[in-house]
Amino acid sequence: MSFKTEYEFELPRGYVDDNGNLHRRGVMRLATAADEILPLRDQRVQQNPEYLTIILLARVLTKLGDLRAIDTKTIEKLFTADLSFLQNLYREINATEKLTVQAVCPKCEHEHEVDISFLSAAEGE
Repeated sequence: MSFKTEYEFELPRGYVDDNGNLHRRGVMRLATAADEILPLRDQRVQQNPEYLTIILLARVLTKLGDLRAIDTKTIEKLFTADLSFLQNLYREINATEKLTVQAVCPKCEHEHEVDISFLSAAEGE
């Protein structure tokens, strides 16, 4: 069994480049300690801690459509739905626990935990 370090995804809306081309499919790799530590030195993060997300995603996205490079300017131009999608994907693939929520069956009112890890089905492939 091999250790999975890269995860394919498809953005809900897609990134539109300067030429009007739509890019939806991509690959995100697992984050390293350096990915999370080095951006903390960045002036943009020190001035606005929320910018950490932009730098992190620029570091871990290895492919987005047929773009030659992915940088912070690319991430800044994403639609908010796509940014949110990538933030959730980042958390999920780098987390050590499954993402679950408490749910109640509308018919029998039985309470149970539901796995909402959208990668769980793809990992078995």
